[in-house]
Amino acid sequence: MALGSDPSKIEGVTLDKRVFRRVMRLARPYRAMLAGFIGTIVLAALLDLVPPLVFRQIIDHTIPSANRRQLTLLGLTVVGVAFVSGLLSLVERWWSSRIGEGLIFDLRVMLFDHVQRMPVAFFTRTQTGALISRLNNDVIGAQRAFTATLGSVVSNLIVLATTLIAMLLLEWRLTLLALVLLPVFITPAKRVGRRMQALTRESMDLNAAMNNVMTERFGVAGATLVKLFGRYDRESAEFSRRAGQVRDIGIKTAIYGRTFFIALGLVAAIAVAVVYWVGGQLVISEAITLGTLVALAAYVTRIYQPLTGLTNARVDIMTALVSFDRVFEVLDMPNPITDRPGAIDLIAPKGTVEFDDIWFQYPSSADTSIESLESVAQRANAQPTDNYVLQGITATIEAGTSVALVGPSGAGKTTLSSLIPRLYDVSKGAVRIDGHDVRDLTQESLRAAIGVVTQDPHLFHDTIIANLRYANPAATDAMVEEACRAAQIHEFITSLPDGYHTVVGERGYRLSGGEKQRLAIARMLLKNPAIVILDEATSHLDSENEAAIQQALNSALAGRTAIVIAHRLSTITASDQILVLDRGRLVEQGRHYQLLAQGGLYADLFRALVRNQAEVVGG
Repeated sequence: MALGSDPSKIEGVTLDKRVFRRVMRLARPYRAMLAGFIGTIVLAALLDLVPPLVFRQIIDHTIPSANRRQLTLLGLTVVGVAFVSGLLSLVERWWSSRIGEGLIFDLRVMLFDHVQRMPVAFFTRTQTGALISRLNNDVIGAQRAFTATLGSVVSNLIVLATTLIAMLLLEWRLTLLALVLLPVFITPAKRVGRRMQALTRESMDLNAAMNNVMTERFGVAGATLVKLFGRYDRESAEFSRRAGQVRDIGIKTAIYGRTFFIALGLVAAIAVAVVYWVGGQLVISEAITLGTLVALAAYVTRIYQPLTGLTNARVDIMTALVSFDRVFEVLDMPNPITDRPGAIDLIAPKGTVEFDDIWFQYPSSADTSIESLESVAQRANAQPTDNYVLQGITATIEAGTSVALVGPSGAGKTTLSSLIPRLYDVSKGAVRIDGHDVRDLTQESLRAAIGVVTQDPHLFHDTIIANLRYANPAATDAMVEEACRAAQIHEFITSLPDGYHTVVGERGYRLSGGEKQRLAIARMLLKNPAIVILDEATSHLDSENEAAIQQALNSALAGRTAIVIAHRLSTITASDQILVLDRGRLVEQGRHYQLLAQGGLYADLFRALVRNQAEVVGG
């Protein structure tokens, strides 16, 4: 069920039973708690009927008979009822919080698990702030919808039923009179409820957009970009605009809500006045007692709010389900990269990689994203196109050999390497490891066999040791030190005041590019993969460090399959095989001297690299 911001969209719409049943399935583990929650509401509603009846007894019998002992007992009864009501309210809140916090936990874990398994294409189109909003604001909204709305509907039903029964037993004529004014308020109440539903969803969207701006601008990369371009005023103005929208929608919501309660109060006040006027006439005529009139007037104030709430119950429930709808929207997003039925584990991988007539195009936004999680919905390219970024690539990389992927920028080198660990799936053809199509392997075993070091490696805002052990939580201190020595980073780490327990900062921004890359290489070595993909992994190193790292890598990668995307001459010329890509096609392949002799694209690229590096050395 997807409710828009237009109130008319819920006109004539019935509740989606599938969504409702799904919500009930979520609540199944809390059935016993729900029973306690509802039981407490029933007891509280029944107990609240007692005070007006006690006052009736005091006015009609106790005071006229001057029975002081009975007056004291009845007074203590009212105090006792208030005390027990307070305890029941506390118990009701306890049940509510247990159920609500449990639902928050369940939904958050479900969302986090589902989202983290989505393919990379999902994250390239999704706003981080909007996604985080789903895991926070909408999950909390769903929890409130369940506990608050359920509690409100049940409480309203119980209060209304018990109060009306008590009133009818006391005086049926005044009871009917009190209900006469209700139809006057039903239509405005429904309109206000529908508008509140629309404002609720609009408020959620605006808050998510504002949170996304803060998430992007307050990250180190975003903050640095703003500073470099000096866009403080522009950023403040844009944030002010978004915050202003949130403010305005908050004001509208508050005014509509207050208008609703003012109208409710007016109707209740008029009803009480009419009951007192007509009831006063009946008391004067001795048709009813004064105590009965006082009790009825007290009950009248109790029936209008639940009556009004129940007349708008459908809209309230639909409004409440908006949060569940937004949560389910993410949970229902299909994951195109999953383990096939019968997928097998990759056991004792040797590392042979085959590209068999590979064709690849990036998936469309309709297949990989949710429109409401994008800043600007780009639906023009929702349908797949024939724009293949890789076209008919066939090559074999033998186990234990090193291969360099070479080509101009945008040739498809990184895209080709990302097909090996199934960050994307091929559109046509197959990628095979040790003769197995990667789509026939479990993702866990496939990725356990592959280590990747990128040009800009990501480090978590944690200690160095925690970032290293992310690759192998069971790694001993000796194993960590050995990997760091191999990556030429151990001496640097031990020179820090906190050593391996130094916090690297968000995305590792407290470290230089070369230090981050060496840590990433050490992390990869701790994983001990059969296949290693190095995507410009030495781009931030100076010549001295690069030579040391290259020597360490040559030793560490012995016996492993290495796929290297590089512009460094030393890396390219030392490879067992070179694959030259251009505009998504494999145009040349062979060893360095063979390709150089052919005088093709590789020779041109190599001569350009020689000139560039000579200029760098010459200064």
